Amino acid sequence: MKKVSVIGATGYAGAELLRILHNHPEAQVVHITSESHAGENISDIYPHLRGIYDKQLISMSEMEQIGNDSDFVFIGLPHGHAMKVGKALEDKPTRIIDLGADYRFDDTDVYEAWYKVEHIHKDAPRVYGLAELYRDQIKDAKIIGNAGCYTTASILALAPLAKANLIDMDTIVIDAKSGVSGAGRGAKLPNHFPELYDSFKAYGVANHRHTPEIEQALTELSGKNTVLNFTPHLVPMSRGILSTCYAKLLDGVKPEQVDKAYEEMYGKEFFVRLLGRNGYPATKNVRGSNYCELGWHIDPRTNRVIVLSAIDNLVKGAAGQAVQNFNIACGFDEKLGLDVVPMYP
Repeated sequence: MKKVSVIGATGYAGAELLRILHNHPEAQVVHITSESHAGENISDIYPHLRGIYDKQLISMSEMEQIGNDSDFVFIGLPHGHAMKVGKALEDKPTRIIDLGADYRFDDTDVYEAWYKVEHIHKDAPRVYGLAELYRDQIKDAKIIGNAGCYTTASILALAPLAKANLIDMDTIVIDAKSGVSGAGRGAKLPNHFPELYDSFKAYGVANHRHTPEIEQALTELSGKNTVLNFTPHLVPMSRGILSTCYAKLLDGVKPEQVDKAYEEMYGKEFFVRLLGRNGYPATKNVRGSNYCELGWHIDPRTNRVIVLSAIDNLVKGAAGQAVQNFNIACGFDEKLGLDVVPMYP
């Protein structure tokens, strides 16, 4: 049994972590924190947890005690805050899984350029936490930088093509749509129901912070410096991401080679469901689960491959992937606590 704490438990990702960890047979939640709700019970903030987690929230000021009591700390804080926790715990054996962006980048200069925050833990021993691609590094990592939601959907979609050298890496375009829970729990005018209902819009065009994260992974997989276009959109639903990824096939690449690349990379992956060539993933089919559904289409007229990827942004895109990384780091079965049927309808 591993003792775990959740820093930032009152965010959507933190609450989802608690939901998942409740059914994990090898995880015991010892501390949960919130700076805005310290002293309150989590079930007063999230009534769906009533009778399940009637636990008092404490402040991060008690980090010394949290570190002493915890084998693992999950951090669900906005960027710029997790690195402070990492610094505070660097001399303790406590291992960290950060659901934010602070530990996702190999090069902290890239992080600083895109997030406009000084990185105060540049020498931290960290690995990128996209489980299907980096499980060997995750096993012994002190700090795991959990992959982002858009990035998980997009990297999983394109990884087989990049690794097998089937596409022109200079032609990648990613068009992704997310439910509003991806914007966090804080009240913001653009996310109010009257603003969202019956509407569909793009945001962060040409400057969304998940762009360099996707580029980093695809560059590593392909061995070629990758620069791409990524455009996110907000849709009036609570959960889910559908990422549509376009790239030019290299001359002579056959559809069967594309099929083979996906089968070779994901054919034995429990949480990646291959719908095959001409498949149509849908967010409803993965809602509330840690699955990623992939389908791909080949346009012979333009010689482009179009890959569709669907995930639940709060599970595979955040809390579920964090628990999957936790399982890998502990040597548990990756499915532990995560082998649940998606919610439908």
